[in-house]
Amino acid sequence: MADTPITLRLTIADPVPGVRYSLQKDDAPFEPVTAAGALSFDVPVRLSDDNRFLGPFVRREGPARRFVYIRIGQSAGDHGSCWTRRAKIDIHDIPPALLERARAGRTLEAVLPGRGKDGSPTCATVRPVSPWRAL
Repeated sequence: MADTPITLRLTIADPVPGVRYSLQKDDAPFEPVTAAGALSFDVPVRLSDDNRFLGPFVRREGPARRFVYIRIGQSAGDHGSCWTRRAKIDIHDIPPALLERARAGRTLEAVLPGRGKDGSPTCATVRPVSPWRAL
């Protein structure tokens, strides 16, 4: 079986207004946007027949961990920002039943918190505020 293209949607529920965010493609910012409300990034990836995530947006750590980075502030190309951050969103743990729905054409969405406890942009490993869902 060939790799299946699927879409992952990463929605930041409450980003810090005025801060630039972008996906990371390979090792560079990709299509940065400045927050003025909730943000969503559609991430095109490929899913192998054994459910491995592939493509230029997918990062890996060890044999199993796969994730996507969201760049923030200077990391997203805003050199005047006081923040230089990345948020790491794990994708290797999306349930297989949802992956089958994605193979059938559904977009999978994770809603992410936009701010840390101190009110600054969330960074490091960021967990969805609710489980992944098929749209």
